[in-house]
Amino acid sequence: MKKRKAKILKGEKLLYFLIGFLLLANIVGQSFSMAMLSKTNFDVENMKSKIEEQESLNESLTMKINELASLDNIDAVASLYGLGYNNNNIKVVND
Repeated sequence: MKKRKAKILKGEKLLYFLIGFLLLANIVGQSFSMAMLSKTNFDVENMKSKIEEQESLNESLTMKINELASLDNIDAVASLYGLGYNNNNIKVVND
């Protein structure tokens, strides 16, 4: 008895090629998406650090504004320019 050699048909070759191509594309696609995710996470962390720096600067400037707007500082500047505090000249305006 002769053994028959299994023939691979053209359609099977194409099917094997497509399966191999899809597996390879899947691996490359996953690698690319993981790299993009890593880059995005890195950018997010950089942005968080910039936001924290800006919030710290804003807080510092707010404290400086409050210090400059204090009654003692206003009185000192007014005295420097020869002005004085007169409670009778203050008028409250309501909406």
